[in-house]
Amino acid sequence: MRDARRYREHLENDVLAWWLAHGPDRELGGVHTCFANSGDTLVSPDKYTWSQGRWAWLLARLSRAARRGTVSLDADDLLAQAVATGEFVAEHALLGDGTTAYVTAGDGTVRPYGPDGDPHASVFADLFAALGFAGLALADGAAAGRWGGLAEELLVSAHERIAAGTARTEPYPVDPRFRGLAEPMMLMHVAAELHAATGSRHGGRIALAAARTALTGGFVDGTDVRDLALRRPGPESSLLARHRTPGHLLEFAWFLTWAADQVSAVADVLPDPGWPARTALAALDLGWDRRDGGLLRYVDVEGGAPRGDLLGDPYEDLVVRTWDTKLWWPHAEALYATALLAERHDDERLGEWHDRVRDYTFRTFPEGPGREWTQIRARDGTPLDEVVALPVKDPFHIARALLLLAELGENTNSDARHHL
Repeated sequence: MRDARRYREHLENDVLAWWLAHGPDRELGGVHTCFANSGDTLVSPDKYTWSQGRWAWLLARLSRAARRGTVSLDADDLLAQAVATGEFVAEHALLGDGTTAYVTAGDGTVRPYGPDGDPHASVFADLFAALGFAGLALADGAAAGRWGGLAEELLVSAHERIAAGTARTEPYPVDPRFRGLAEPMMLMHVAAELHAATGSRHGGRIALAAARTALTGGFVDGTDVRDLALRRPGPESSLLARHRTPGHLLEFAWFLTWAADQVSAVADVLPDPGWPARTALAALDLGWDRRDGGLLRYVDVEGGAPRGDLLGDPYEDLVVRTWDTKLWWPHAEALYATALLAERHDDERLGEWHDRVRDYTFRTFPEGPGREWTQIRARDGTPLDEVVALPVKDPFHIARALLLLAELGENTNSDARHHL
C-alpha cells in the first residue's frame, strides 16, 4: 500500500508523540483522556473504563508491532504501560459480577453514574475492558492465562445480558422499541479478538452468534444496514428507524472481515463473500457530504439530513442537532476499511474512495507536527467544543487505524490477517 509510510510516520511522529507525552498516568496507571477538544487542557482526572480498555489494547498491539519493526518505538515500555493500564482496570473497575464501573476517579475510586447511582452503566465499557485484556493476553505471555480469563468473564457476561435484552448501553440508551446494531457488532469483534489471542471456545462461539444476530436480526436489507432495528412492527417511519451512521457501517464491514479471518464460520453467515465491500461502498455513497466533503455523522436512509416521525427519545435530539458534524472516528475507520477491503476484493472503486477520504482527512483533522487531531468539527471543518459519547479526547480510533494501515502496508505481499 503506497501510503503505508505516511501513515506510520504520522502515527509515530504526531499522534502517538502527543499521546505518549500527555496521556499516560505513570504514577497511578491508566491514561488521562479528559482533555478539551483542542488537547490543550486536561479538564478532569477521571478515567472512563471504556477508554482505559481501548488504551490497554492499543499499547499491547503497538508493543507487538514494535518487536516486529513495524513501528520504531520502545516495545518494552509500551508493554509496561499496557500492563499498568490493565492492572488499573482489573484492580479498580471490575465490579465482581461480570460488569465494570463506567468511570473512576484518577486514583481508581469508583464513581456512581446516573440517577440511580449504579457504577455500572454500559456493556460497551465491559467489552472494551475485555478487548484490552484480550490484547494483553497476546502481548504479555507471562500472564496470558490471567488476562484471557478476565476477558472471557466479561465477554460471556456481556453476551448473556445482550441476548436477554438487559444490557445497559450508555452513553446512548436504546429506545425499548428497538435493538441496536452496536451491541452484536462490538460483541462479535471482541469475541473474535479473544479467540484469536487465546483460542477461547467461548470467544469463537460468541463471535459466530453475534455475527449471525447482526446479519439476520433485522438490521440488514441488501447493503442497507440499520443502526436500530424494530423489535416489532410499528414506527417504521420514525427518525430512529430511518437514520443511518456511515462510520459505523464502515467499521462493521471491516469488523466482519476480520472476524471471518479468526472464526471461519463467520464467513458462512455473510450474505456472500463480496458483501462487506459492497456495503462499504453504499455507506460511503450515502454518507459523503457533497457540499463540503467528508463523512456526515448521521444521514437519512435516502440521504441528507435525517428525517421522520419523532418518538420523544433523547437520542433524536442528538441526531437532529449533530447530523452534519465531521468527527474523527468515522474518517479514521473509513481510511482503514477502504484500504483493507480494496485489497481483499481488488476493488478499484474502494481504492479511489480511500484516496478521497485520505485527502479530506489529512486536510481537515491533524493539528500539525507533534500533535494529534482536532477530533470534533463542524460541517465546514471548523473546530467545535462538543462532547461526543464520552467527555474525553479519544486515544483509540485514530491510532488504531494508522497502526492497522501500517501493518497492512507491511503485509502487502503476505497475509495481513496473521498480525492479530
